[in-house]
Amino acid sequence: MKTCIISDIHFKYLTRTEEDKDNNQRILRFLDSIIGEYDQLILNGDVFDLWFDWEYGLIKQYFPILKKLADIVEHGCKIRYISGNHDFWFNDFFSYYMDVELYQDGYSFEDTGKRVLVAHGDLYTVNDLRYKLFRSLIRLRIMKRLFALIHPYIALSLGSKLSRTSRKRTSPPESRRLKTSGLELYATKQILHHGYDYVIMGHSHEPLLKAIEHGYYANCGDWVQHFSYVKIIDGKIELCSFARS
Repeated sequence: MKTCIISDIHFKYLTRTEEDKDNNQRILRFLDSIIGEYDQLILNGDVFDLWFDWEYGLIKQYFPILKKLADIVEHGCKIRYISGNHDFWFNDFFSYYMDVELYQDGYSFEDTGKRVLVAHGDLYTVNDLRYKLFRSLIRLRIMKRLFALIHPYIALSLGSKLSRTSRKRTSPPESRRLKTSGLELYATKQILHHGYDYVIMGHSHEPLLKAIEHGYYANCGDWVQHFSYVKIIDGKIELCSFARS
């Protein structure tokens, strides 16, 4: 089996800079390059800088990446989408209209005798109680219903501010170190005590492939700076990067 796992694309509906535009175009080129190449594509959270599918509308700026994902499905690749901390308010668009399977907290599978666990990782950071409380609150059904009542222009403006605030709050080196250590600690427990061979996460934006006893902890990195992804082919894991040009 051939599996591709990517996370933290942060595809933007507001491209304020040339870098934002270049990053959006780079992921489109990558998705185009893997059409017909994999049996499954796992989107491991934060694919969009903000996602909300209203009952009767979508964010039109996302059409290019949605079209690429639809092309991948049409060529026989199964897409599985694990929610992150920027994309968790789903209705039925992905499942009904695009035949994409949605997962809230993670997904596991086996390949050639290897047990694999994939999770975004925002649940497993260390010393981030404020975010975990926020996560529990914002995912309440009533919050989703209230957000749906707001005019999309206002909702997206608010969402953009929350997204930028989240990035600023997690940017100091000590915060990044704690985030990374929490993910690795969780992966170690899953490998040593729960029988997994590979644990793959995102969220930290730091690409990594590290041996832990009989298994590996991998982090997909991101598509903001590193343009990295993880692939598993016939049970063999590899951390890869996509050319910047």
